[in-house]
Parts: sequence; C-alpha cells; structure tokens
Amino acid sequence: MRATYYYVCHLADFSAMNLKAKIFLLAIVPFLVAIGGIGIGVRHQATMLAQTEHATMQAAYLASKEIELRHYVDLAMSAIAPLYEAAGANPDDDAALRSRALAVLEKLEFGQDGYFFVYDMHGRSLMHPREPDLVGRDLWTLRDPAGSLTIQQLTAAAAQGGGYVRYVWHRPTTGKLAPKLGYVVPLERWGWMLGTGIYLDDVDTTLSRIDQRASSNIERTMMWIGGIALAGLCVISLCALVLNVSEYRSADAKLRRLAQQVVASQENERARLSRELHDGISQMMVSIKLLLESALARFERSDVREPAAEAALSTSLTRLADTLREVRRISHALRPSMLDDLGLAAALEQLTRELSAESGVTIEFARRGQAQGMLLPDAVNTVLFRIAQAALTNIVRHARASKALLALDISAQTIALTIEDDGCGFDVERVQADPYAGVGLRNMRERLEALGGALSLASQPGRTVVKASVPVPAASTRAQTSAETSSAGARVTQEDRP
Repeated sequence: MRATYYYVCHLADFSAMNLKAKIFLLAIVPFLVAIGGIGIGVRHQATMLAQTEHATMQAAYLASKEIELRHYVDLAMSAIAPLYEAAGANPDDDAALRSRALAVLEKLEFGQDGYFFVYDMHGRSLMHPREPDLVGRDLWTLRDPAGSLTIQQLTAAAAQGGGYVRYVWHRPTTGKLAPKLGYVVPLERWGWMLGTGIYLDDVDTTLSRIDQRASSNIERTMMWIGGIALAGLCVISLCALVLNVSEYRSADAKLRRLAQQVVASQENERARLSRELHDGISQMMVSIKLLLESALARFERSDVREPAAEAALSTSLTRLADTLREVRRISHALRPSMLDDLGLAAALEQLTRELSAESGVTIEFARRGQAQGMLLPDAVNTVLFRIAQAALTNIVRHARASKALLALDISAQTIALTIEDDGCGFDVERVQADPYAGVGLRNMRERLEALGGALSLASQPGRTVVKASVPVPAASTRAQTSAETSSAGARVTQEDRP
C-alpha cells in the first residue's frame, strides 16, 4: 500500500512538474521574443539615426569648409585686387604686376597646411609655396592614385567661373596623400587659375569619432537591453524557483503527513488485532485449555481408565498450549500491550528477552537516565520500539552475531536508542545508495524524521552501531502515580496467566 502511494505521489509530482515547465516556458518564451524584438528594433533605429547623423554632420562640415574656402579665396583676391586692376590700366608693366601678385599670394597662408596655388589655364604651375619644385612644370596630365586628372578637374571648375573640386594631394606636414577639398576661381585677364584647399582627413577623423561614439552608444544600449533581459530572466527564474520550492515543500509536508497517517493507521490496526487476539482468541483458548485440563483430571480420578483418551487429551493440551503461546507471540509482535501499559523501557526489555531466548544470541538491555520516570508520547514509544524490533531482527537473521546490546538513554533533551552487535557488519554507503536495498533503514529514517529525529549508522566487521535519537517533546511529563504501574502489572499478570 505504501509503495503504491509513493508511486501515485511521484506520478502526480511528475505531471505537476511538466505543467510547471509548460507554464515557465509560456512565461519565458514570450518575454525573450519581446526583448529580442525590442533589441532588433532599437538597434535598427539607432543605426539609422547614426547614419543620418553622419550624413548631416558630413554635410554640415563640408558646407562650413566650402564657406571657409570661399572666404579665403575672397581674401586672396582682395589682396591682389589693386595689382590685377592696375594691370588692365598699364599693359606695359603687366609682367611685373604678375610677379608682385604671385609674391603676395605666396606669402598668404592659413593654418598649418593652408596655402594658395596658381596655375595657368593649360596646367602649368606658376606658384606653389609648399612644393616649389612644381613651379614651371606642366601638370596637365597629372593623375591621382585613382586615375583622375587632378589639374584638368581644377581647370574645368575655374573655366566655369569657379567651383569646388574634391581630389587627392600630398599633405605637407605628413608627406602622404590625403583627400582635399579645393576651391578655384579664374583670373581671366592673366589667364590664371587661383585656388586653395582644405585637407579632409581631419573631417574624416572627426566623422569617424562620431561614428565610433554612435556605435559605442548602440552597443551600450544593447548591453542595457541585454542586462534588463537577463535581470528579467533571473526574476522569472527566481520566482519560478521560489514557487517550485514552496510547492515542493508543501507537497513534501503533505506527503509526510499522509505517510505518518498511514503509519499511524497501520499501528492502530496492529493494536486492534493485538487486542482482539489477546482479549478474544487467547481468552477462548485459555477457557478451552481449562476445560480440557478438567476433563483429563476427571479421567485420572475415575475408576475406569481410558489410556487412549487420556493420551489424546494430553496431546491436545500440549498442542493447545503451543498454539496459545504462538497467538501470544503474534499478539506481542503486532503491538505488545506492555508498550502501552508499562512504557518503552519495559517493552524493549521484554523484546530483548524474547529474541534472546528464541535465537540463542545474547542480547542485553540497558536503561540509563530518566527512562523509568519519563512519560513519553505514544508516537515516540512506537517509533523507537519498531526501530529496535527491526534492528534486532536484522541482527538475528543476517549479522551472524553472538552478542548484542540494546541501550535506552533518556535525558532532559534527547531520547537515544543504541543497538550494537559484534556481527559481520555491512557496507553502509552501498546499502544507502542502492535503491533496492536498505528498505528497513530507510523506513527507520523516515519514522525518525517525522518526529524530528535522526538515524546514524556505523559498521565494520566485528562492530555495528545503529543509533536513533529523538528530541524530547515539550509535552512529555514524568509519571506521578504508581496506580498506573499497579494496574499495568495486573494486566501483565493476567496476560502471563496460563
């Protein structure tokens, strides 16, 4: 019955666990999907925003640079304007005015890499303050690494009245090629192209920093979302764990209470059967025995003797006495009345005496402390008696022991029951790990745990010790009257009466 009960309970726990797992998945999967969708949406929007910001900042930078270049060129034109206008009024001094204009432009500069350059409309360099070796050279066919005709692009923009050109040129401070934004205007009277430019690698560096900062912000946002998701998972898992543990504890408590009720009902049923055997069948057999003894006495006193009848009666009396002893043994095994009448110590002493007489193993019983004065609850008496009964039975059947000791020690706080023998011993760890062995030990431990007690085992060849300890219940009181002992003694006398 108990095994069936445990099977049903475990099956119910398994079904409940599956239901809890489904509920947990129904809670966690939508949460993860929502967090994933939010993360994808946030990342997409943040990326689009970063791209828009990049384009806006790039346009703003380029617009500011274009305005800056136009201002620089206007300043250069203002610086040579008197010379340019004078050349129109006096053509004879035109060459000298041009030379003076080139000298003025050569001295003009801004920033570390800001300078002006002058070409004629056929691509010949007239003035270049940073690269003087180019002056006088025809650069009409000069190409950049991408194959673009740089000077022709600048000349074409100037021929259209002025404009902006993006190209690649050597940066003076580094000596390396760098992207550059140039602005050129024509000087039609002299056939010149005047221009200047700003290197864009600083702009690219600034935009790269902006992109890097935007990317860092996106990653940080995703980390926050991931952290929130992880925190949510932890909260959900923690709640599920707390709920599971709470329900497990509740179910375990219910299971323990039900197991205690099953054990209590078994003990009650044993007590009822024991009383019926003792008060019913045993008494009737005693009556039958008295009648047979009376009949045998009449036969013996009569003048006419019937040896066969007397032998039959004598045999019947012997077998009836054996049957009566067997009934009493079964009654005591089910639940000894001495356990209820005289207490745990007396019942244990009787148990050791009976088993010692039946098995031939010398079993001693020792009482210590307040064993005779403490009135223990029925549950404690029953559990400790059943543990002693099971342990001594195992010693008799399996231990191959010659001596055993059963000791009961009751103090103000603890009731300790120790069973020790000199048998062959057993492997405690293997027995406890094997689900098909040690059923009796598990039953002992379960009985003790129901009372808040504990079971300890120590075994080796020649010495095995089983110790069961139970805390003394607060409701336990000392026996005060000897009337109960006298009444119990009367009942024992009646039980032992032939």
